[in-house]
Amino acid sequence: MDVPLWVWAAVLAFIVVMLAMDLFAHRHAHVIGVREAAAWSAVWVAFGVAFGAIVWSVWGPEFGQQYFAGYLIEKSLAVDNVFVWAIIFSYFAVPREYQHRVLFLGVLGALVFRGAFIAAGAVLIQNFAWVLYVFAAFLLYTGYRMIRQRNEHLDPEKSAVLRAFRRLVPMTEAYHGQKLLVRRGGMLLATPLLAVLVLVEVTDVVFAVDSIPAIFAVTDEVFLVFTANAFAVLGLRAMYFLLADLIHRFIYLKIGLALVLIWVGIKMMLKIDIFYIPTTLSLAVVATIITVSVVASLRATRGQGRRALPAPTNGPFRVATEAENAALEPVLGSRGAPSTPSDPPTR
Repeated sequence: MDVPLWVWAAVLAFIVVMLAMDLFAHRHAHVIGVREAAAWSAVWVAFGVAFGAIVWSVWGPEFGQQYFAGYLIEKSLAVDNVFVWAIIFSYFAVPREYQHRVLFLGVLGALVFRGAFIAAGAVLIQNFAWVLYVFAAFLLYTGYRMIRQRNEHLDPEKSAVLRAFRRLVPMTEAYHGQKLLVRRGGMLLATPLLAVLVLVEVTDVVFAVDSIPAIFAVTDEVFLVFTANAFAVLGLRAMYFLLADLIHRFIYLKIGLALVLIWVGIKMMLKIDIFYIPTTLSLAVVATIITVSVVASLRATRGQGRRALPAPTNGPFRVATEAENAALEPVLGSRGAPSTPSDPPTR
């Protein structure tokens, strides 16, 4: 697959422009409702599908199917990521109007980290063919583990990342709007929103470790791996606001995702030396597994409406008062004389 440099530049420019438009549209903190989330989800899916159509028409059906197979795998695995975000936001009682800013920055980080993982994976595969066996074995193990741990969920209270962050970084105990850093009494402090952002980024890195090998099972083309990842990740924010209150209904989805990982692991292992499973068949199997798991979940939970995850009675953080916000100093200002803050920093 011959992809000119200008095509790479055009795709990256399009991603930057769309991120800028998204940021401008949500420059003011507000609660994103279902209708707005559905509209943005439709926009991002339309862009992803339209790009796949371009790949299909320019580079042929085989590469087009490889893109759509990768896009479907990444989009499906992203749903599990969305559910973890819902648990994080619920536990830390992050106000809904601040969640978009965290997810926007999280997606920026996800694009950078995934780009680095894709580049590293491509170099490894090109220079060490045996690494495909490692990827395949890892996918099979991950799928098996997901089935065994399908009823287990992330417990933010036990997060080693959060404990390390609070121990190493001076932090307030209150949210100060959408600010990630504040200055008070001459001291620069992180807000809980920054701690949540770090946790979101770390969880995405963990999910990328699963999803990047999975997409390499359906295509060796770095351009397709990156673009399928990028278009799937770009729609994550809208998907979160659309599905966060419905996670209790997708009771069989984790099993479906596990079966997808096992399938692509088998496909990767077979194609090394034994048999190449056609992309058309692979795409059909992935689509069938996801469709069946979603339909079965919705049928089993018929009649249940939207329901937010319960927040802890005594959450670890609170929203700052107007007086506390008014007492803040400019973050880039000069350090003043230390004072006794009303909300002491914690470690």
